[in-house]
Amino acid sequence: MTELSTDRLLLRQWTDADLEPFAALNDDPEVMAHFPAHLTREQSDANAGRIRAFIDERGWGLWAVEVVQTGEFVGFTGLSIPRFEAHFTPCVEIGWRLARSAWGRGYATEAAVASAEHGFGELGLDEIVAMVEVRNTRSQNVMHKLGMTRDEDGDFDHPMVPEGSPVRRHQLYRLRRDDWKGAA
Repeated sequence: MTELSTDRLLLRQWTDADLEPFAALNDDPEVMAHFPAHLTREQSDANAGRIRAFIDERGWGLWAVEVVQTGEFVGFTGLSIPRFEAHFTPCVEIGWRLARSAWGRGYATEAAVASAEHGFGELGLDEIVAMVEVRNTRSQNVMHKLGMTRDEDGDFDHPMVPEGSPVRRHQLYRLRRDDWKGAA
């Protein structure tokens, strides 16, 4: 299993100790403002289980993010394969979800850069995508810092979000290996 590290963060496989703080961030109204609903503890644990299994199977995925200095679990960042079909799938997606206490410290960008490096380097990907609810400017800012470009023709209604939900509309961002080399 691949682990990634930066100066401040460790991206690693999940442990049972991560489940409680993960459930807390999945129940935080501000963290979940751009999702259809908060997750119950059972839903949160099931989500972590799927993420762990994906990492076990592939050796990479949405890694648990730990602050090296404190050992604190602050969320996840990494790469995944969407579980739905859309005009841009199959693809590899980059994503993150961090506890509010970790916001504003550059952790999402730092961990996403390490994830993209791994995707374009070790995994040999030609492209990484990201999708974001249209009002989620925090995540859009991270995408811009990564050098991602919005594919305006790619905007879509997320098929895993119920019709009529105010968070159903998503923007699609793309980052190609050739552009990453230029930005790095």
